[in-house]
Amino acid sequence: MVISREALVSHLLGTRLAGTVATTREHNLRNYARFARRDPDVLFGLDPDGEWTEDALLALMARRCGVDPDPAYRQGLDTIDPELTADALGRLAAVLKQTAEARGSVLIGTGHPSRLQPMYAAYGRALRAAGCDPLTPARERSFDMHGAGGARPCALDYRERVGVLRVYEESASSNQKGAPRSLGEPVHTHSPQPVRIALAALAQEHETLPDLVLGDHGWACGAGRLGVRSVGFADSNDPAVFVAEEEGHVEVTIPLDDGLRPDCYRLVTAYVLQLAGLSQ
Repeated sequence: MVISREALVSHLLGTRLAGTVATTREHNLRNYARFARRDPDVLFGLDPDGEWTEDALLALMARRCGVDPDPAYRQGLDTIDPELTADALGRLAAVLKQTAEARGSVLIGTGHPSRLQPMYAAYGRALRAAGCDPLTPARERSFDMHGAGGARPCALDYRERVGVLRVYEESASSNQKGAPRSLGEPVHTHSPQPVRIALAALAQEHETLPDLVLGDHGWACGAGRLGVRSVGFADSNDPAVFVAEEEGHVEVTIPLDDGLRPDCYRLVTAYVLQLAGLSQ
């Protein structure tokens, strides 16, 4: 079945992946203010080239994402323009088609494992079927995740060739010297550390860097800031990915709500693969 752009837009609105979304205006404005202060948790590994004020960020997000442009609008639900989403999905499809035709290597990762990992896995399967090489460097590499709450022992792992972050769980025996630690389920993260570790492992092994990084949050911004071709999905409260696109570090940013049920993204994925000529 061919999916039309009209059907895609209808799906985006019906699921609230775009249109009036669940992300609140207060959350959006709070994150824009944090980005303007250069809070590391919302920079996603990006070191912005320009000075981004809250007003400049709102104007950018209105233009690239479709949030309400009125600075006086402070409370309530915000919006994502489904036409901007559809446009960006078309650009994503073009990048995937180029990568498939070149049989390039791709590194895929997500900071939203419970929501977006199945979508990324579908892209990975399609690219692999086209002759691409989905990379999984530094699997189960342990490291300390540094954040506002201090350092947490973590590991980079892969689920269906999609990079995810897992945290070592505390237990009564883990406090004993030499006791084995266990890794928990993949967790949500904004950090660029996983992609940096993955790319560093490739360099250490004298392997070529990926032709494309596909992801979100720190995966997209962290790779793009290091000069690796990257594309990323981003919600209206994720200004870093849109700034990265504006400054030329990320090639394509796709605006949509990134916190819905995994099945909401199936038609979106099928539409992109259809445009890319990668439908299976």
